[in-house]
Amino acid sequence: MSGSLRGNVGKKDARKIRNEGGVPCVVYGGKEQVHFFTEAKSFKNIVFTPDVCYVKLQLGDKELDAILQDIQYHPVTDNILHADFLELHPDRPILMNIPVIVTGTAAGVLKGGRMVQKYRRLKIKALPAHMPEKIEINITPFEIGQSVKIGDIPTENFMFTENKNNTVVAVTVTRVVEEVAPAAEAAAPGAPGTPAAAAPGAAAGAKAPAAEEKGKDKGKEKGKK
Repeated sequence: MSGSLRGNVGKKDARKIRNEGGVPCVVYGGKEQVHFFTEAKSFKNIVFTPDVCYVKLQLGDKELDAILQDIQYHPVTDNILHADFLELHPDRPILMNIPVIVTGTAAGVLKGGRMVQKYRRLKIKALPAHMPEKIEINITPFEIGQSVKIGDIPTENFMFTENKNNTVVAVTVTRVVEEVAPAAEAAAPGAPGTPAAAAPGAAAGAKAPAAEEKGKDKGKEKGKK
């Protein structure tokens, strides 16, 4: 990314830069802060991408390795108002949000489960040379109920700053799977605790003796008369 050093640092100068299609920027982390500006279109390959981007800033006769640390947008137009860069040093660790890439189709998903990804990015602390470009998790062998926590992910020359017990991705039970099993058990014939169905005519047979007794009582009453 090429930029021009700013002669004046102030709101009036920044407004003029924006009106001309530029973006005021600052890079810090070195011996002193460096104020510069660059074209707004220079941010296209840095901002609108999920990948980790390292920037080589060319500012006059200076060349700096940096990363985009912060960016401010206009609340209505979404135009970039200002950008902060952090100068990189080989012996100084940095913090970056690294994308989490989930690959494969879990065995539990094929059986009706659902894959839930709770982290799209993870914050990592490492030296610039050891910073990974992505965290890849293969969920192919995962059954329903299995998950990966931050502490389960192997690290090499870097560390996570999030809680190690937090779940990154999991295969959970869907409501359909939960409800189908009880329904199937209830419908199964002869299931334990299920009352047996009354045989046809059983109810009518139970009433027959009562009707017969009434007939006998009426005959006795006629005989007395």
